[in-house]
Amino acid sequence: QVQLVESGGASVQAGGSLRLSCAASGFTYSSYCMGWFRQAPGKEREGVAAIYTRSGTSYYADSVKGRFTISQDNAKNTLYLQMNSLKPEDTAMYYCAAGPLCRLRGDAMTYWGKGTLVTISS
Repeated sequence: QVQLVESGGASVQAGGSLRLSCAASGFTYSSYCMGWFRQAPGKEREGVAAIYTRSGTSYYADSVKGRFTISQDNAKNTLYLQMNSLKPEDTAMYYCAAGPLCRLRGDAMTYWGKGTLVTISS
């Protein structure tokens, strides 16, 4: 059974940092692209960052470049998203996803977690 379980969401002030984690199981982690997506209330889902698990090649949305870092622990099948210099506009539900292609588009992903909430106050 495929599982993607996110954790680490919290309420923090602008300028702060958070690290999200995603524990993956039930599929061959090294064969997939892993990504983080987010959806703010009333807005469409947005691709944030993605990483090819074998090569480590990563991709970022322009809105988070230089502030967020995607990383992984292949031995633990765990994905991370380090978020620094957080802004109120980063407030959203953050989802972990896995798919065959590293595209920051939701339709490129096959498996999804249930999300973890990040709230940034000004």
